[in-house]
Amino acid sequence: MLPGQALTTAMGILPHTDLAEAQKLALTLDIPFWPQLPRFRFKEDMYAQFAEHFPGIIVDEVNKSLHFSQTRFAEELDEYLEADMPDHFALSVESSAAFRGFLAEDLSPYKMVHGQTVGPISFGLKICDEERKPMIYNDFVREILYDFLGHKISWQYHQLKQIHPNPFVWLDEPGLEMIFNSLSAYTSEVAQIEYRAFLSKLPGPKGVHLCGNPDWAFLLNADIDILSVDAFTWGHIFVRYIDEVKEFLRRGKIIAWGIIPTLTSELSLETAESLTARLRELWKFLNQHGLDDDLIFDRSWLAPSRCCLINGDGTTSVNHSFSLLREISQTLRTR
Repeated sequence: MLPGQALTTAMGILPHTDLAEAQKLALTLDIPFWPQLPRFRFKEDMYAQFAEHFPGIIVDEVNKSLHFSQTRFAEELDEYLEADMPDHFALSVESSAAFRGFLAEDLSPYKMVHGQTVGPISFGLKICDEERKPMIYNDFVREILYDFLGHKISWQYHQLKQIHPNPFVWLDEPGLEMIFNSLSAYTSEVAQIEYRAFLSKLPGPKGVHLCGNPDWAFLLNADIDILSVDAFTWGHIFVRYIDEVKEFLRRGKIIAWGIIPTLTSELSLETAESLTARLRELWKFLNQHGLDDDLIFDRSWLAPSRCCLINGDGTTSVNHSFSLLREISQTLRTR
């Protein structure tokens, strides 16, 4: 069973441009990670980072954009299908400045470590073809997309496994919110079937992070072990899925409560005490519906609510949010 009890972790994207500073911050948490640094260079944007070697994708570093070409996809597909596994799916030094440095750290004191990748739903919805159509709407392209990211995750997981006995790779999935509304041409019925099939093939503990408000019932019933929630924004809705939350926790799964905001305008109004009280109110609602604090605490991690690249103060707010995260965790453990 995964360890819980208010362990701290975070999603991988950081606003830093100093590699050593970013890695040092990541190592201050109970479950550290290798940082993704899109401000350091565009290839570290989570979409560009995992687009490398995907057939048909054009990475435009000058304009900081990604495009999908149906013509190039057809031309490059055979090369992809014949690719030498698994190095074809490696994270290159050019797309991940921090990854190999993270592997070189002494990570033995930590209970777990984690990597991350963009999730297939978000990846497929974000990148559009010549007709501005998201590539996930093409059935065959979507099949390759799921296969491709599955290999990417497997390669990363096995790299982490070589340096730590308990790694996992979680999916950053902001796009999951989109498939559950009527505007998406990729229907939720199909998406749920395909997503479950995709998850079933992944190695190690399976985690999903998103900062939106999707169909929580689907995620709580999917084959995942760790669900990272923007509890600061959406916690009051999330806890109302009481039956699904109960079953999820009783099966030994982990909820990473993203209770600490990273946006300066939100963070400036909060303290460790106010955020702890905010989290306790969410837990109190679960208490009132039959979940006791011991189980909730035992199956909980704490995290920032989301990554943030738009603050005007550079890294100051994010650094402060990590400090509050550690303080709140210590408070809960002491109680």
